[in-house]
Amino acid sequence: MAAIWTILCRVLRIAGPAAPRLLVLALVVAASAGPGPSGAAEPDPAAPGHVGSAACASCHQAEAGAWTGSHHDLAWTEPTPETVLGDFGDVTFEHGGASARFFREGEGYFVETEGADGVRRPFKVVGVAGIAPLQQYLLASEPGRTQAFDIAWDALGRRWYPLYPDQVAPPGDGFHWTGPYKSWEARCAECHATGYSRNYDPATRRYSPAVAEIGVGCEACHGPGSTHVAEARAGRWTPVPGLTDTGLTVDLGLSAQTEIQQCAGCHSRREAVLDGNPRPGTDYYDAYSISLLRQGLYHPDGSILDEVYVTGSFLQSRMYAEGVRCTDCHDPHTARLKAEGNAVCTACHSPAGNAAFPTLRAAAYDDPAHHFHEPGTPGASCRSCHMIERTYMGIDGRRDHSFRVPRPDLASTDSPDACTDCHVDRDPAWAAAEIARRFPQSAHRGPHFASVFAAARSDPRSEMEALFAVAEGDGAGIVRATALSLLAPTADPAVADRAARLLADPDPLVRAAAAGAMRGMPGEARLERLMPALTDDRRTVRIAAARSLLDAAPARGTAEAQLLASAMREWQGSMATRLDFPETHLQLGGIALSMRNWSMAGGAFREAADLDPQLVDAWVMAARIAAATGDAAGAAALVDEGLAANPGDGRLEAMAEELRALPRP
Repeated sequence: MAAIWTILCRVLRIAGPAAPRLLVLALVVAASAGPGPSGAAEPDPAAPGHVGSAACASCHQAEAGAWTGSHHDLAWTEPTPETVLGDFGDVTFEHGGASARFFREGEGYFVETEGADGVRRPFKVVGVAGIAPLQQYLLASEPGRTQAFDIAWDALGRRWYPLYPDQVAPPGDGFHWTGPYKSWEARCAECHATGYSRNYDPATRRYSPAVAEIGVGCEACHGPGSTHVAEARAGRWTPVPGLTDTGLTVDLGLSAQTEIQQCAGCHSRREAVLDGNPRPGTDYYDAYSISLLRQGLYHPDGSILDEVYVTGSFLQSRMYAEGVRCTDCHDPHTARLKAEGNAVCTACHSPAGNAAFPTLRAAAYDDPAHHFHEPGTPGASCRSCHMIERTYMGIDGRRDHSFRVPRPDLASTDSPDACTDCHVDRDPAWAAAEIARRFPQSAHRGPHFASVFAAARSDPRSEMEALFAVAEGDGAGIVRATALSLLAPTADPAVADRAARLLADPDPLVRAAAAGAMRGMPGEARLERLMPALTDDRRTVRIAAARSLLDAAPARGTAEAQLLASAMREWQGSMATRLDFPETHLQLGGIALSMRNWSMAGGAFREAADLDPQLVDAWVMAARIAAATGDAAGAAALVDEGLAANPGDGRLEAMAEELRALPRP
């Protein structure tokens, strides 16, 4: 909670027109909570500190040599002739009516283009992101803000190109390169750095980031190394509470789960509940809430649609269920596959099998009898059939890691078909018939959750029983949790009562989703059911329970009130770390509405609209609240501002008509 009160105190010291709105936001976050610790991790002065990858390399030379030049090493670098690949030889690139000139001036690299105010001027390159297949350049758009420029360098094709060719955003738009969705500090840096925290100040809307090392260094995965280095130099290993027996914060060899969760922190589509990089070894579900298989992110069968960064796919796989870990296939230091082509798969999927996975059926898979394609052709590649590829950021091909068996018979659910990805002259019906003919006894046919999810996305109530069958089944936790999340909007007491059985599920994803489904239960009964979730050993489950109990009012001083207040502080603390996200202020507005605090709600929606002027819903809600509270002139002004940012928007124009029809005092 200390972080929230710090924000509140800062806001109170701010002068100017933004202060009332920011004060409102701080109060919304602090509402219903007393003094106490927030959900954010407090610094531990006794914890080990960072020493930098160079200190590690002096002993771990082989690992450091493999890591040097890797995608992790070069995830974020300073702009130098050695790191900048793009053509800054005074060249101009034009797209969508805008242009950018790339040039050098002395030792510096510059991009001349339009800023947020529409004025064209040079911006200095202050950082480089990535190495291949593309490289982005970081520009200081104004003091305290760094933006990822969205004209990138194609490292293979050696050309400038737009990352989002269909997204032509003018200055002032949230998706312009200066907007909140292209913020390096908010959206990117923590996965390109070691020991990073963005330290956003909502009063000034600026950042004061702290970073131990740019790039993904040794300590990004193994934890701060000062104790480890000191003990190694002293020639002893003294046990330290909370650290491994070598003085690190995590032992990545401890279990598959430990390793996967460490990788997942960056390689997943998720919402962080802490600021910056959690200390390696922090349980994933204490630091992040992973995105479920939502519409727009995943196809109904769970295969990738939007850029979801691997983990959500992998959690669905049988390989994950059987204990396969990232480093079974990937070298952790070079970040490359351990073998070429099908060899990475046949390390396990072969007649010899793999003793580490005794349930694996030993058989010949890299054989025409299995894949029915000419050896050496793309169709004979394991990944062509079992890891569909989709392209993001214009040229970056990413593969689905659910390792699913092709199911062209699910094409009617709008799920992709690996067969017709290649056989573009055929249709899924042909592919389904071919697979049925070639694998007549296959167990990979019949009912699939894709059919349930596809129907439930438009009408969840019609699929209620089928969704419960998925949620209560033995499938992957992320699939079962998704089924519960689809039930949540239609939850009534009967749905909530049945979902409550899953509050004790072994998977934290399912427990959190079950907590969300409790909203259909009357208040007192809901609080009673969610009491165990308020003391769950995973922070994201406790936060999910708090969200479902926003309207609960346990008697002051009771154990229930104390537990709820603690979970509420964790939820509020998580939101306080994301006040630079427009979407956070939409959530805060919704919270304030549920509390019937109209001024707080109006301030939250207005802040969302200020951060992203294209959030029409925010303008509409702020204006409606103003009108409902008797400020017709303020409502009209908000609508006018919204229309200036969104000319011709039908909802805002309709609201303008409504306001003109109101009787004048």
